[in-house]
Amino acid sequence: MIFIPLILAHLLGDFLLQPNSWVADKEQKKGKSKFLYFHVLIHIALVFIFLWNIQLWWIALIIGITHFLIDWAKLQFQTPKAKRTWFFVDQLLHIVVIVLLSVFYYPYLKWEDLFNHDNLKIITAVVFLTVPSSIIIKTLISIWTPVTVEHSKIQTESLVNAGKYIGILERLLVFVFIIVNHWEGVGFMIAAKSVFRFSDLAEAKQRKLTEYVLIGTLLSFGIAVLTGILVNT
Repeated sequence: MIFIPLILAHLLGDFLLQPNSWVADKEQKKGKSKFLYFHVLIHIALVFIFLWNIQLWWIALIIGITHFLIDWAKLQFQTPKAKRTWFFVDQLLHIVVIVLLSVFYYPYLKWEDLFNHDNLKIITAVVFLTVPSSIIIKTLISIWTPVTVEHSKIQTESLVNAGKYIGILERLLVFVFIIVNHWEGVGFMIAAKSVFRFSDLAEAKQRKLTEYVLIGTLLSFGIAVLTGILVNT
């Protein structure tokens, strides 16, 4: 398998061996930046080092070419507002190239092995625990949504969509703890959220809002627990 060496080379080349000054120069000069080409050469060199097989030169070449094209497209089309989005798109495309090369190089690993019944259950569960679960929970508790002035004030003092992403992360973590059979992690998650979340609500002296958040939290944890149990069965 060459997947792990290629991932290691990517992590070193894209994060540890790319100074911020290089990134700034690339964003300013785009395709004319010499550091873009230095960056690509470093990736090629790292692939050679970690694969340590001259016969696999074509893999290093493909990594170099695709890395250049992906980075060039990112520099050309990203805007200040879309910078975060392009970061994740850029990383995703690099990983897709690595996965495709790994599967091509090791033909005994077939797509049907990657997307077998067990893996599909996990993928389906992970997708369900993200946005679909958020919408379901929001719909279920919508009849109790507080509309007081105090609630509006509290909402404006929090990060935009923070509650949504916190819920997604907590459900995914609970799901992981369950499928690896570490239920104590679920207890830790509940205790941690209780300390950080409900202490603030208690200080606000908003009983209805506290009950509203508690219902949403229990629904979130309950959905994650049931999903994990179903996947393990």
